Amino acid sequence: MLPETMTVIDVREPGGPEMLTPATRPLPEPKESEVLITVAAAGINRPDVLQRQGLYPPPKGASELLGLEVSGPVVAVGESVTRFKPGDFVCALVNGGGYAEYAVAPEATTLLAPQGLSAVEAAALPETIFTVWHNVFERGGLKEGDWLLVHGGASGIGTTAIQLGTAFGAKVIVTVGDDTKAEACETLGAVKAINYREEDFLEVVKAVTGKHGADVILDMVGGDYIEKNIRAAALEGRIVQIAFLKGSKVDIDLMRLMMRRLTLTGSTLRAQTDATKARMATVIEERIWPIIESGKYKPVIDSTFALTDAVEAHKRIDDPSHVGKIVLTTT
Repeated sequence: MLPETMTVIDVREPGGPEMLTPATRPLPEPKESEVLITVAAAGINRPDVLQRQGLYPPPKGASELLGLEVSGPVVAVGESVTRFKPGDFVCALVNGGGYAEYAVAPEATTLLAPQGLSAVEAAALPETIFTVWHNVFERGGLKEGDWLLVHGGASGIGTTAIQLGTAFGAKVIVTVGDDTKAEACETLGAVKAINYREEDFLEVVKAVTGKHGADVILDMVGGDYIEKNIRAAALEGRIVQIAFLKGSKVDIDLMRLMMRRLTLTGSTLRAQTDATKARMATVIEERIWPIIESGKYKPVIDSTFALTDAVEAHKRIDDPSHVGKIVLTTT
């Protein structure tokens, strides 16, 4: 028998981590093509921070609660659901609502959790894997032998990009903020981790690649990195923008973009259509799940917190010293 209510984490008003507070809400009901999941764990991501600050409103029709990825057992399914049944242990990409004891997820973006992973590890997959697959491999066209430059190498996105890029035969360079993070990234497979506080990443990339440059650049920093990315890119290079920690409005010289035939692109995940995300899910299950189950990729977990300790969890993600994913648990 399912309860009528559940504990969730609400945002009292836009602001810092202290604005997160436990609350009680009615249990959600799965729509025709949705599954209801008992949330064992929920991943924390940078978009959650932006939404907490009032800078990233949820799409129309989505839950206003934070949380874009969950893992746990299915406990109910909508009338048209065919892939899952109660008892299946899954992980899912959701449009919101992950910071709760129960969450609904579209069948199309729900996947059986890879074998061999814990609930915490499974919850750390969907948002990060979808983001890296779409931006690095689909938009960036990364292929075997390419040089991949990833800014924010010690983040959840960064640690994922290192491992997946390496698994697919690319050579990965990352930028990080200290030597401890650099060591962690090189242990994961990065050819070179650049401490941007001590070295100019443009000069190091040119040196490490023998002046070839980076074939694909994944950037979540923006600001003055945008111009330097254009200069660091290889001929026919692809630069993919996914966030702007240093700001999105800059002056750049597009002549180099033209002369070196570069592609400058970018995307957000949450706003994409259900059909697009469903297509991604199918490819990810076919291409990435076997890599995970073979042990070539394992999510890096920085720390875990109880759901009701969401304030402390968000303090941790706001702390630039964290490495990998931060995850909430309900047990």
